[in-house]
Amino acid sequence: QHTLADSERWLSSKTEHENFVSDDSALGWSVYDGEEHSRFMEKLEARIRNHDREIEKMCNFHYQGFVDSITELLKVRGEAQKLKNQVTDTNRKLQNEGKELIIAMEELKQCRLQQRNISATVDKLTLCLPVLEMYSKLREQMKSKRHYPALKTLEHLEHTYLPQVSHYRFCKIMVDNIPKLHRC
Repeated sequence: QHTLADSERWLSSKTEHENFVSDDSALGWSVYDGEEHSRFMEKLEARIRNHDREIEKMCNFHYQGFVDSITELLKVRGEAQKLKNQVTDTNRKLQNEGKELIIAMEELKQCRLQQRNISATVDKLTLCLPVLEMYSKLREQMKSKRHYPALKTLEHLEHTYLPQVSHYRFCKIMVDNIPKLHRC
């Protein structure tokens, strides 16, 4: 027969699982058979309350950490929302600026196209201008009845200047008029 002291020693030295699940220890089961059953149950209840207090302390300790973590997460979420709003605002501004830039680039493209067209036109006029000047000189020489210089100018016009600009319509008209000018 085991005494209450044996049961208390046994209870304090074993884990809860070992106390009630172990098949090789008859001590735990023999307490239920003895007279000191109620004292054993009181000690057991006291031990359970003690463990409950420790569990509660541990939970409170970890609960505060949990609450602190949630508070921190809420702050981070607020900051993340502010950052998201800033990014969205910056993106909107960039989109608007980008549209203005695209419009400016299109205008620049049109200006450069006009500049190339003007440059090409100036080059072509520069090529045609000596022909027109020579033709004008020829007309004046013929008008003033200076036939020999007019013939030389006509020959120069026909063999030197007109071949360079023969693809223009006004040059074709001049070429068609050359036989008439030779007869004059």
